[in-house]
Amino acid sequence: MAELTRRAFTTAGVTGLGLLLCTPTSNALDRALRLTGTRSVSTAGTTLESAAAPVRTGPGYTRLTAGPGWPLKVRDELAAAKPGRDDRRRALSSFVQFTDLHITDTESPARFEYLHALAGGAHRPQETLGAVGTNALVRRVNSLAAGPFTGRAFDLVVTTGDNTDNHEQLELDWFLTLLNGGSVTQSSGDPHRYEGVQSSGNKQYWNPGIPLDDAYSKKGFPQLPGLLEAAGSTFGAAGLDVPWYCTFGNHDDSIVGTLPEFPGMEAWYTGKYKVIGKDESTARKLAAALAKPGSAVPVSELSGGSGTIREITPDERRRPFTTAEFVRAHLDPAHTGPGPVGHGFGEHNADGRNVYYTFRIAPGITGISLDTTTLGGFADGSIGLGQFSWVESTLKRGSSTYYDFFGNRVAQHVTDELFILFSHHTSTSMGNLLPDRRHPLELRLNGDTFVGLLNRFPNVLAWVNGHTHENKITPHRGRTPAQSFWEINTASHIDFPQHARVIEVADNADGTLSLFTTLIEAESPYAADYGDHGADALASLYRELSYNDIQTVPGRVGTDADHNTELLLPNPLA
Repeated sequence: MAELTRRAFTTAGVTGLGLLLCTPTSNALDRALRLTGTRSVSTAGTTLESAAAPVRTGPGYTRLTAGPGWPLKVRDELAAAKPGRDDRRRALSSFVQFTDLHITDTESPARFEYLHALAGGAHRPQETLGAVGTNALVRRVNSLAAGPFTGRAFDLVVTTGDNTDNHEQLELDWFLTLLNGGSVTQSSGDPHRYEGVQSSGNKQYWNPGIPLDDAYSKKGFPQLPGLLEAAGSTFGAAGLDVPWYCTFGNHDDSIVGTLPEFPGMEAWYTGKYKVIGKDESTARKLAAALAKPGSAVPVSELSGGSGTIREITPDERRRPFTTAEFVRAHLDPAHTGPGPVGHGFGEHNADGRNVYYTFRIAPGITGISLDTTTLGGFADGSIGLGQFSWVESTLKRGSSTYYDFFGNRVAQHVTDELFILFSHHTSTSMGNLLPDRRHPLELRLNGDTFVGLLNRFPNVLAWVNGHTHENKITPHRGRTPAQSFWEINTASHIDFPQHARVIEVADNADGTLSLFTTLIEAESPYAADYGDHGADALASLYRELSYNDIQTVPGRVGTDADHNTELLLPNPLA
């Protein structure tokens, strides 16, 4: 691998785009960053320029600051990096990936916050600020407007699942409004007071307005009176300036992304009793049952049973939505925003059975949005045989050549098209083969099998996904160099490092293509005054709290090879 470090250049703003001025340390760097007649490279507003970093390292709570930008890594595992490509390069597409926004109704009774010590995603100290944090991410995309390496205006945004946290109607309304623009109030139940675990006085949680002898306070979490009220106040969401498309995730179809439907579920969601604590032995048994696909989950104990219960204000808006209702909400003209109508979903998806589709990313590039969830329950996914066959047929229709299962090259007379696939789950998290209730008799296939399918088609460029909440980029080599593609996994926007990713596709005019992947953060300061309850300050705190969460997983940020990269691969159309 070769790399271009931030120390090798400086940035000057030119009408919103940075003009890179190279230091004379390397002819290769001069060539890589030299202004050509068609484009300039911009680092502004991306992690090429700066990335969140702790003020101090070690145990205890810390504020964040602007750390040094991350380098560009040239990854040539699938194709050689040929000299002079920067001068010849032609942009084919530029788009942004959002993933795992987890817009959360933190006051809902249908949650398992009391399991957070055993399953970190059950509760997060920053989750009351998810809406304002997502709005800051939307504003970042709007202010960037174009890819940093090609300068091509963004064609679109794709969300790769877990748009909501608990497939709740109110969460869906907030999500759609955040991306389309409008008024958002991340609050439910009593409009005049917060009724979630963070105002309960329970020592399992950080209560920002109540001094407690809890694990968060011992780490140094500050006392912030008025924070919960500010988090639940109404604000105007900017909405995206470009069209956006939606992919389905397990949190969009299951209780907290894990449990399938059960009798009485709706009454639990909309009721007045919220379980906020369990004894340690019961909590461990429940966490173990939720983590193992196929295990018997004691639903009655999860949704009630013994423990500490808080009485809250019932709210009919918390009703869980079905897959069909999720799709129909996107098809509602009131939720079109910057378009397109349905955000990828069509009337053929409206019954909720098959929520996968194709869409145009740019001329010559087709996107395939997959549904890797299963209504059989549990967090990980797989793909049904029917959808698997549909993907195969779609790729065949757009490919002049492909390889059969025995590795033999097959030629046919059709127009070539490039493909990028989008799903929630990764290849390594598609091992949940439980039947999907929408297709109960259909065989489910795992991630390795799906990778084998994609390796048969030279014009598959990338598979873009989320779910794991980490940054990780993996090359998938086929039997020949042409049978290769990149898997691009991006961290969530609820857990630190709270990233989204810009992806640019470029033709190098030398028999190769380059995929540039650049991570971006929300448009909010790295630190703000704790007394400031403005939108920017709250979005800043959203990031800071996520970094300091006692359940955070530092390794999710990934390495340089998973951050800002140039991914080379053979051009199947050359």
